[in-house]
Amino acid sequence: MAGYERDSVAGSVPLVLVHGLWDTPRLFRHLQAQLGSRRQPQLVPHLPHGLGWTPLLQLAEQLDQQIEAALGSERQLDLLGFSMGGVIARIWIQLLGGWRRTRRFTSVASPHQGTLTALPWPRRLLAGVADMKPGSPLLQRLDSDLEPLRRIECTSFYCPLDLTVVPGWRAVLPVGPSHPLLGLRHDRLLAEPACLEPLVRELLRE
Repeated sequence: MAGYERDSVAGSVPLVLVHGLWDTPRLFRHLQAQLGSRRQPQLVPHLPHGLGWTPLLQLAEQLDQQIEAALGSERQLDLLGFSMGGVIARIWIQLLGGWRRTRRFTSVASPHQGTLTALPWPRRLLAGVADMKPGSPLLQRLDSDLEPLRRIECTSFYCPLDLTVVPGWRAVLPVGPSHPLLGLRHDRLLAEPACLEPLVRELLRE
């Protein structure tokens, strides 16, 4: 289990960082460097996605297991999910009861309304990718009951020029404010200083 550090400040709210497709916990190294000791502890689970064939609900169940193993079953936490990781985090919040212990959910370039780039892929080959098709059964299920999201603080960051989540404005939760990130590439949104600055500001917000 990568990236877990015990509390450096008593009573601090743990931050869980959830990576996306074709990513590993290393994705968050620039963000973690910017946060430094100002935001601890951090849990960065590794969620093997099988290049996209693992269903997102299954990955959310793995996330649940890792959170409980590291933080117990009741401790309050904050979540940040990047790309597919934001949808996985949302599943955990809405379908697996994570809303009961979540204070804030920050979504970064996550296809909550689906992405056109997932359309060509059949579910029998890439179930996880197919879950991100516009109007997929999973996304419809999530949209059918938004009350769990309304019980927590939700913030979305999206990239208008995104070529992975297409169109970029689809990377917005149906609840809470949304903000654009002026990055040029999806895979650089957690590396470019202009994108990291508003994310760090949000994660350090009182």
